[in-house]
Amino acid sequence: MNNIMEKTPGIMFCFAISVPAWFLGEAFPIIGSPIIGILAGMITITFYPGLLSKARLEDGVKFTAKKILQYSIILLGFGMNLYHIVTVGSQSLLVMLFTLSAALLTAIFIGKVLKLEGKVVTLIGVGTSICGGSAIAATAPVIEAKNEEVAHSISTIFLFNIIAVFIFPASGFALEMSDMGFGMWAGTAINDTSSVVAAGTAWSNAVGNNTTLAFATIVKLTRTLMIVPITLVLAIYTARKVQKSQNLKGGSEFSVIKVFPWFVIGFVVAAIINTFVVMPEVTDMLVTVSKFLIVMAMVAIGLNTNLKKLLTNGFRPILLGLCCWLAIASVSLLVQSLTGMW
Repeated sequence: MNNIMEKTPGIMFCFAISVPAWFLGEAFPIIGSPIIGILAGMITITFYPGLLSKARLEDGVKFTAKKILQYSIILLGFGMNLYHIVTVGSQSLLVMLFTLSAALLTAIFIGKVLKLEGKVVTLIGVGTSICGGSAIAATAPVIEAKNEEVAHSISTIFLFNIIAVFIFPASGFALEMSDMGFGMWAGTAINDTSSVVAAGTAWSNAVGNNTTLAFATIVKLTRTLMIVPITLVLAIYTARKVQKSQNLKGGSEFSVIKVFPWFVIGFVVAAIINTFVVMPEVTDMLVTVSKFLIVMAMVAIGLNTNLKKLLTNGFRPILLGLCCWLAIASVSLLVQSLTGMW
């Protein structure tokens, strides 16, 4: 009980900031609530340094940034329908495998060239290749990323989400892509779901049908499921790395169970429930709650982020994000062209 009471003020503080961030994100969907939330947290702590310790908010803010973030990923699974995933996945799997590989390999190579920290490289690579902020949110606790690293990655992904919304439809028309071809391109090469929807809507409005929007959205949701294997692989890699480090120091044997991302199992279970138990009103509500909890977690991360340090080291992550984004967009087009999907 005492533990809960210690965390409550910090959780409620994050909640209070998240409410206006949520409504602002609804009013400006291109920006989105998570970005507004993380910015609100960073601005708050910049103007009121030491606020967390003075008001005894630290425990609750840390809990929100880690545990509530994991709970949000579990609830996100209620937005998945495995039947749709299997249907569209058979069409888009090849493109996804190539784009995923292109983004991750580019992140590793360019990250070394830019001499960036490994965790920032991982987060930007995963965020670009899978599903933007949600993938970063799922990966961060698995690799024990710092708040500054998460903030760098989220802000980088956000920048290219905005650019994509404006240039993808125009580029698609210039390349004379088919409706399905553009839907595949948007679904596999734009980072965040909201930006995929925005680009798909722009295309669908221009051609007078919703085929592209629906297809792009399902491709994007299918791509989101790649969170599961990626986080599992990263968990195993992290376990082995820590075990090797502890063995060198003469520590006790490290257990994979301790770092296994159990919340990802919850994500899969939620997706299975949503597929076989038809409760649209309930699942819609749970997905909305999930998105709000992500905003709360982003606020907490913002409250633990040093804005001056973020701005000082901000150029290299953006350059890495640009390289990953160009790689995934180009490879998606190339694979479609070679396989006749275009």
